[in-house]
Amino acid sequence: MFNDTIAAISTPIGIGGIGIIRVSGNDAIEIVDEIFKSPSNKKLVDMQSHTIHYGHIVNNNQQIIDEVLVMLMKAPKTFTRENVIEINCHGGHVVLENVLMQLVKHGARLAEQGEFTKRAFLNGRIDLAQVEAIMDIIEAKTELGLNQAINQLEGTLSKQIKKYQDTLIQIIARIEVSIDYPEYDDDEIISNNFKTDISQLNHELKALLQTADTGKMIRDGVCVAIIGQPNVGKSSLLNALLEEEKAIVTPIAGTTRDVIEAYLNIEGMPFLLMDTAGLRETEDIVEQIGVKKSKESVLKADILLMLIDSSRNLTSDEIELIQNVQNKDVIYVRNKIDLEPLVTHDLLKSYHNEAIIIDISAKNQLGLDEVRQQLKQYVLNNKKTPQNNAVISNHRQKESLLKAISSLDKVEEAINLSLPEDCLAIDLHDAYGFLGMVVGEALKEEIINELFGRFCLGK
Repeated sequence: MFNDTIAAISTPIGIGGIGIIRVSGNDAIEIVDEIFKSPSNKKLVDMQSHTIHYGHIVNNNQQIIDEVLVMLMKAPKTFTRENVIEINCHGGHVVLENVLMQLVKHGARLAEQGEFTKRAFLNGRIDLAQVEAIMDIIEAKTELGLNQAINQLEGTLSKQIKKYQDTLIQIIARIEVSIDYPEYDDDEIISNNFKTDISQLNHELKALLQTADTGKMIRDGVCVAIIGQPNVGKSSLLNALLEEEKAIVTPIAGTTRDVIEAYLNIEGMPFLLMDTAGLRETEDIVEQIGVKKSKESVLKADILLMLIDSSRNLTSDEIELIQNVQNKDVIYVRNKIDLEPLVTHDLLKSYHNEAIIIDISAKNQLGLDEVRQQLKQYVLNNKKTPQNNAVISNHRQKESLLKAISSLDKVEEAINLSLPEDCLAIDLHDAYGFLGMVVGEALKEEIINELFGRFCLGK
């Protein structure tokens, strides 16, 4: 499909023991042969595939640039389904740049971001769901996220989507035969069969859709906003949970002006903690911006940790905040329990009857395990994964699946209204197409380019 050969440094820039340059394309082996010299003077083009060879990279004057190991992989059994060579150099930046420039001088082109993976996709080596899984593996924040990404890379979701498409093909074929040869079929029996099969398929798609929130939580982390009045201990709680001094803590109210974000790993589950500015009316322009961002964080968050200083009476602003957040998943955290309490459990429950309340002392590291357990329980309560382990992990996949379900809803409605079978076929074909979009079939070029643009060079 591609006529040119691309090259890029695949390892992070910096000093390291090893740096790898990847080359892919029809002429990859011939180009590397121009600059690689083995002790035996044998050419890579004559070597067996999937072998490693010792030698040196040299310039046009036969001066040695680096001592290397070259991994030779011939098409089609490679990541891109093209000839691929990986040159293992020493990890210095200057060495890698010099070797890369030699490849360019002999006919390779510098790869664009994500171009190796893009070639794997366009050459049919992987589908788009697996492409996204590669990025998820690279960006995995916990072992749970890594396992989800590996399952998707192995084709768990792709195989399930293909199974649903096969079911649709069988239904479409039966309908079209019925349309072309109506005299051979009993309309009522066929309609009932279609209805049962379509209803079952739609039920399974909706069950898969329910995994979208779980997939997002595992992939991106559960978004947790720590909110409350100024100086109730929000930053102290963030630091205590992270076990590091992430946020500045002072006795001065309004110290936190911006939202501070950090990831917390609780038994393999990722949580994005957001320490927010204290919610209060203020004349300080900078603090006003912080308060505005805090309110945005409340809307964005999956779960709220509302911190309350138990050693002082509730303010009218706190009471109003309690009333305003009851439509969210919220945990009330009574801080400073080492001091004489003025805010009791009963008082909080008088404003929010079903309140979940945890007592802590962020300063003295008390009650933190219960906070972690409550956050973990939130994930367990909301985690939905079908038996086949297929999970919808991002917004693009979710939107395509929603469109497929909408098409099948229309089919079920048409059956209930006893509409002609050719009306069913149109929406069934649409459902098939939308399912295909989950794995990258018939996507617009600009969407594909945008997705691969998120990758680093060399991947």
